Amino acid sequence: MHFLLIYEVGRDFVERRAEFRNEHLALAWEAHHRGELLLDGAVADPVDMVVLLFQGDSPAGAQRFAAADPYVLHGLVQRWGVRPWITVVGAEASAPMHV
Repeated sequence: MHFLLIYEVGRDFVERRAEFRNEHLALAWEAHHRGELLLDGAVADPVDMVVLLFQGDSPAGAQRFAAADPYVLHGLVQRWGVRPWITVVGAEASAPMHV
């Protein structure tokens, strides 16, 4: 299954993230190498959200990531949540559908 970890970030996120970016990226690459995190990035114009795509049997990997993420721990993230994402098209789709 796929899960989206969605961060709502503050107006000062772009300015403040540099201080914590290396820690965040190290955590993200560790999760990626474990096969949990597929993609991570900010939504642009405006940068008000960060979306991370996880895969696994449950949302636990995404939840653990958020609990340890320096962006969350240092208040750059105002709110976060994990949502299941039913993917249906593509080589990595969790529930492929064909017509």
